[in-house]
Formats: sequence, structure tokens, C-alpha cells
Amino acid sequence: MPTMRNTLSTLRVGALDPAVARASGAGKAYQSVAQSSAIAVQDATDTLRSLSLIATTAAGVAMAQYVATQNPRYVPVLNATQKLVSDATANFAKVGAAAAAVLCGFPAA
Repeated sequence: MPTMRNTLSTLRVGALDPAVARASGAGKAYQSVAQSSAIAVQDATDTLRSLSLIATTAAGVAMAQYVATQNPRYVPVLNATQKLVSDATANFAKVGAAAAAVLCGFPAA
């Protein structure tokens, strides 16, 4: 049966082993990069959601004004709202791809 002293000695050697420290450090670094990448994608998702809400609201107001007045000055607003959503979607895709590339390029060990 191992003694307390042998157990502590084994734990100390394992904890101070450079390979164990290196693997532990690499794992912690990888987890940190993965979490940062996930946060970046979450932020891009929030941005896309917010801009879509703004664009939908602006388009609704512009469409209501256009229907009521038949004034063509509201048509550029509709086009701008479509571009806003399109650009936000493209930004979301770029952020997602960049986050995936960073994570895939980061050594896991």
C-alpha cells in the first residue's frame, strides 16, 4: 500500500514534468482561443440580428410611406435596407470563417 509520502512524491513529479506542463498549457491556450472564437461569432450574430431588426423596421416605414404617397423617394430606402442586411450577412460569414480558421490553425497540443 502506498504511503502518503510516496503519493505526494508521485504527484509532485507528475505536476513538475515538463511534458505535463506543456500539454496542460497548450490545452488551456486552445480552450481560450476556442472561447474567444465563439464570442466573436456570438457578437457577429448579435450584430446581424440587430441590423436585421433595424432594416426591417426602416423598410416597413418606407413601404408604408410609399404606399400612402406613391412618392418614389422611399424606394432608395428600401434598397438601402436590403443592402444593409446583405452586408451584415456577409460580415457574419466572414467572422465565422475567420474564427474557424483561427481555431483550426491553432495547435491543440
